[in-house]
Amino acid sequence: QLQASGGGLVQAGGSSRLSCAASGGIFSRYVMGWFRQAPGKEREFVGVISWSGGSTYYADAVKGRFTITRDNAKNTVYLQMSSLKPEDTADYYCAASYYSSSLDTAWARKERYNYWGQGTQVTVSS
Repeated sequence: QLQASGGGLVQAGGSSRLSCAASGGIFSRYVMGWFRQAPGKEREFVGVISWSGGSTYYADAVKGRFTITRDNAKNTVYLQMSSLKPEDTADYYCAASYYSSSLDTAWARKERYNYWGQGTQVTVSS
């Protein structure tokens, strides 16, 4: 089970951190991803982190502004967002995958993930 939290209203240019707490499995064995879905749009890939936390891969739209980290001792993955833009407004979802492979564009596919949390809303005001 995945539980995302930390969303809210943020001003453009500001920062926010989302958390996703996992329960019911061996968290350290899962690759963890973040996706987002804006109103009226398809769910899109944000980024992914390897089981160890040693590798990450990001969508071009957030590269250099967003950072994914994880704390396996706390069964939690984080999405640190900075330099936020109004176009970052969306519901953000965390997802877990028990597949194991190098992080590349394949991880942008929703089908790669086995478990999904509920979304947490982030609104960036201009």
